[in-house]
Amino acid sequence: MIVSVRLPAALAAHAEGHRHLDVDVSAPVTVGSVVAALSSHYPAVGRRIVDETGSLRRHVNVYVGDEECRRLDGLATQVPDGVTVHVIGSISGG
Repeated sequence: MIVSVRLPAALAAHAEGHRHLDVDVSAPVTVGSVVAALSSHYPAVGRRIVDETGSLRRHVNVYVGDEECRRLDGLATQVPDGVTVHVIGSISGG
């Protein structure tokens, strides 16, 4: 299945400047398999989304459509056909 992925500018710099990517992912399609597909083409992007243990980094949010994946099943969250995955950097401060 082809999954549409949107990246923030900070990650696009590690994906040849692309802010929108279409990645081919084998079923079952999960956030984790989408990140793995991104990593196979753009390893630096994958390293900035997941840490050495394979967990989502604290400062990165991944949305499946309008739902943040941590509020669902994390990296095991299913990605339905036709839904865009958005990778967004967290903003913090005071």
